Amino acid sequence: MGLREVVIHAWSWLNYKPIYSNDLGMPNRRAFPEAQAMWVPAEDERRLAAYKLLAAYDNNQAAELAALGGDPGARDRREFGDPSTLIETVMAHVLGREQTITVPGAENDDGEPDAGEAMAARVQELLRDWAEDELLPMRIQQAERKAVSLGDGVYRLAWEPGKNRPVLRVHDPGFYYPVLPEDGDAGEYPTRVHFAWELPEDTRRGLKARLRRITYELDWIRPATAPGVDQAGRAVRSPLPAEPAAEGEELPPPPLTEGDFLNPDSGRISRQYAWNDAPSYVTCYLTDAIWELGDVKGPCDVDSLPLDKAQFATRGDGEVLDHLDLLIDFLPVVHVPNTVPSAEEHWGQSTLAKVLQVLDELAGTDTDSSKASATTGSPIVAIAGGGVGRGAQQRSVGPGTVVELPEGGRMDTINTAPQLAELRNQVHDLKDRAAHVARIPAVAMGAGDPSQFPSGFALQIALGPLDSLIGSMRLARAHKYKLLLKMVQRLFMAGQHPDWAGVTVQPAELAFGTYTPTDKQAVLEQVTSGVDKVFSRETAVRMLMDAGFPINDVAEEIQRIESRQFAAAKDLADATGDSGAVGDFLGLDLDPDPVAPAVVLPATPGDQAADDAQAAAADDDPAEGVTSDNRQQGQARGNAS
Repeated sequence: MGLREVVIHAWSWLNYKPIYSNDLGMPNRRAFPEAQAMWVPAEDERRLAAYKLLAAYDNNQAAELAALGGDPGARDRREFGDPSTLIETVMAHVLGREQTITVPGAENDDGEPDAGEAMAARVQELLRDWAEDELLPMRIQQAERKAVSLGDGVYRLAWEPGKNRPVLRVHDPGFYYPVLPEDGDAGEYPTRVHFAWELPEDTRRGLKARLRRITYELDWIRPATAPGVDQAGRAVRSPLPAEPAAEGEELPPPPLTEGDFLNPDSGRISRQYAWNDAPSYVTCYLTDAIWELGDVKGPCDVDSLPLDKAQFATRGDGEVLDHLDLLIDFLPVVHVPNTVPSAEEHWGQSTLAKVLQVLDELAGTDTDSSKASATTGSPIVAIAGGGVGRGAQQRSVGPGTVVELPEGGRMDTINTAPQLAELRNQVHDLKDRAAHVARIPAVAMGAGDPSQFPSGFALQIALGPLDSLIGSMRLARAHKYKLLLKMVQRLFMAGQHPDWAGVTVQPAELAFGTYTPTDKQAVLEQVTSGVDKVFSRETAVRMLMDAGFPINDVAEEIQRIESRQFAAAKDLADATGDSGAVGDFLGLDLDPDPVAPAVVLPATPGDQAADDAQAAAADDDPAEGVTSDNRQQGQARGNAS
């Protein structure tokens, strides 16, 4: 009977739009030609169409796509930027006021740090220097806006020899094609990832339409290769010539990369990475190739493009990017979902997903309100008994117009102000509904009345839905940013950066700042009354940072505080009598107190024993420069006077 099936999947919340789901359940070909490309896998068509539709809402262009789907009144629809405002608000709350790289153990200030704490502090400082050089806050905003608006964000890391550091790049999720297991958990980390996009035809340069694909793949370690050229003149990687077989060996050993080891029992090649305790048999290969779209024929997709038709790119140092061994055992790619994915699901969900129909209603109400405001500002006027001709005629009435009516004539106007007021009330109701569904209270959108909240506790209750929303979204990101910072450390070690010599990988985290209004005075009172009593100074300074006080580093702030604790330093000196301990407490270099010299009393005249003792002391101390005879002569002169 041709009954239509109802299929629920990660993008089925868009099925209500005819342009996205036609009679066959597929996106409109005119509106989403990119999703229908021959090389795009079938399971990714709906995802790419959803990304384009969400981007249109973000850029006030949803009406243009609706017009392509056959909606005749779509061009007259008003779009006032409500989706973009919602995206910006959620992104600001997720990221907080600041983003800080922290390493557990780096901020402990309990005396002399041990080896682990010193290593944590060193790695934290190095990572923060890298973040400053790489403009990490800006990169995070780029990726997070993609994640909040489209549902997914993607980072890609690469070692840059010219900059001598890992570089971080943000990609549109529409270019991201992971090869997910069909019989396993799609939430697991993939072993092969593609970045692919089409390059338009360039007639001025004589270039046809092309397809570029960058592939990262984990595979067994293979024999060493070097740049070469095949019979067709393409740049490829060729295996190095094997060394002659040793006496008694049937086959020569394969050429190995420096540091690799051939296991004679299994025949596999292993490699000892600086961040692993045991040797590994896996490495990551990079391929960067371009195909002319005319050469891509047959039943193939982005994962099965014919390599014999590809033109491989060449890096600045001459390395051909044809299965180039990156000398790392991980894919330097991090996918950041906007929400915690469902079980066995890989993709996140856009913040607009649940409120998209409300936003459509809001755009329609805005359009009706705009039309009603035109009739309210320029009302319709009806003249009865004008005596001009027969039948109804249309006249233009403007400011200063004088109309003479005969006796019994009448002029009426149509008042549409009540309808306009009702439409405006409908706009406010729809905005409240969108905020309720999205769990973004009006006060978080900056539209709330502060007088509604008599206390901070009342405000905290009102922000309860937002707290649960941001907590869930940050949970989806916590592990991803830990993984990103772990990859940065490993790339520094693989690149043999001199500052990272002897460093071990630390569990670094990216801490997001507070996002809700904070009563700074209340937090300051809590810190003042509770520090060193119910919590440590580290916790107190962290509370001040979360409240918005301008503190950059916890350990440095504690050191500044202690360097001005003169009363506590005096108590420490009285208790211990140790100037060195006082100097360490204040952060000053204090010399130990000098030993007081022995006191020698002047001799009494006529006291032979005292004279002998004084003479002996003078003989022991040549610096005195005074002999016993001189003392006696000076004493005699003193008696004579």
